[in-house]
Amino acid sequence: MIRNNPWKTARLPRALLALGLLAGHLEAVEVVEEYRARDTLRIKRDSSADATDCLQGFRWQRTRFPVQVTRSSDNRYRWLVNFPSPLPSGDATNDLVAVEWHAAVDDRGKIIRAPAVVVVHESGSSMDVGRLFARSMQAGGIHGFLVQLPYYGNRRSDGQPESGDKLVRTLQQGSADVRRARDAVAAIPAVDDRYIAVQGTSLGGFVVACSASLDNGFDDCFIMLAGGQLYEMISSGQKDTASAREQLAEAGYEGEKLRQLLSAVEPTRIAHRLDATRTWLYTATQDTVVPLSSANALARSAGLSRDHQMLIEANHYTAILHLPRILDHLVTRIRTQSGISPEDP
Repeated sequence: MIRNNPWKTARLPRALLALGLLAGHLEAVEVVEEYRARDTLRIKRDSSADATDCLQGFRWQRTRFPVQVTRSSDNRYRWLVNFPSPLPSGDATNDLVAVEWHAAVDDRGKIIRAPAVVVVHESGSSMDVGRLFARSMQAGGIHGFLVQLPYYGNRRSDGQPESGDKLVRTLQQGSADVRRARDAVAAIPAVDDRYIAVQGTSLGGFVVACSASLDNGFDDCFIMLAGGQLYEMISSGQKDTASAREQLAEAGYEGEKLRQLLSAVEPTRIAHRLDATRTWLYTATQDTVVPLSSANALARSAGLSRDHQMLIEANHYTAILHLPRILDHLVTRIRTQSGISPEDP
């Protein structure tokens, strides 16, 4: 795979690795490689006091951290990458970030050195759309790394995110995990760290909008079926957002109390920090989950030009029918920017 390279850290005692004790796991795992990564997060000062206040919820102390690559027990992906969450919740299982590595390989099935995309999935527990994006990157000769958000996939435990302020903290944790994922995958020698992008769909799109706004640590940012104005969206949205509204109301969050709660993770408070020349928004014009007004609010906040917001004649669910066109645009951009030759498979 990626053995005998100068970037790899010294192997830890096999007994510790086998138990996964350093990661807080007690189940046996086969650690193939362990690397040492470091946070490159640099949240620059913002002239807006409101943005500065919002950014406080996403900050963490930069440090070095371990990145483990293990063989996956899930036949949907071969490799699993783990690293500690920079904003831990106190739940050991949830605080070990799990990232599916859909590795780019050559004709012989050997992992190649290639650029990467950190993918963030939708709200569905099966994460089907997220995996589709990650596998499409893999098919395009690009490493696809799917970050499992807090309390999803391997991060599930008996503890569950609570409503209210704990829900907000979970979204902040997910955004921080995605940003640290950039540095985690950069530590893997098979990844060409000269180009690492990020892509998110629906819930993942909201997370990416916040994560990429912290410091523009990603080389390109692709946001699908997401936007801003969370309070307005949850107050009037249908289906997924209607369900969220009901749960929050049961927890006592309505009206101004709900607005104040959601403001901590409101993308439009910090989206002006995005690089508009390296950010794309894919919007469904008939979306009733994330209304067009919500997407347009994010586009305005980020200062996106018209050619950086792709409008799709679809709703939140039929937008999947336009995925081939979206993927073609996304993969073409990535291959061009990362220097992959058109002749390469």
